[in-house]
Amino acid sequence: MFTSVLMIEKALTSADVDFVTTLHGDEGVSFQVMLQPRGDQADRLLRAIDDVAMGELDEAAHERATPAGRDAEGQAEQALEVSLAALHAAGCEAEGRLIEEHPLDALKSLVEEADADEVIVLTDPHYVEEFFHRDWASRARHKVGVPVLKLFSHSKA
Repeated sequence: MFTSVLMIEKALTSADVDFVTTLHGDEGVSFQVMLQPRGDQADRLLRAIDDVAMGELDEAAHERATPAGRDAEGQAEQALEVSLAALHAAGCEAEGRLIEEHPLDALKSLVEEADADEVIVLTDPHYVEEFFHRDWASRARHKVGVPVLKLFSHSKA
């Protein structure tokens, strides 16, 4: 069985589940899912810039009203539960956790703990971070010791 650590930022859609569960053909896949609640302050600014870059000015204007930090933990727990249920329904083994420590440290620990074969980072586009190679996938490639695949989610956060 192939073991993938799946780092997400929101609930998986059915298209996302189909996408990640078919990456390895008929080989069985076990997922270790990590989700980080939305961050505060600087993260809000980066998300607003991404919204503007995509022409979604209404989203940028409402970014401050979106729960973040401690206020986002309930939504994050629900998104994780929905994602795990979707992976189970697709016939995959899946366990998950919210990230409470620094995400890259948590990711490295989970890769080692699960003896993972790969990391999949599934997010919306984050243009500013990607341009400067500060997105999770770029940073993880230098830290985790297994291949890191970056995929874009099939829906907007």
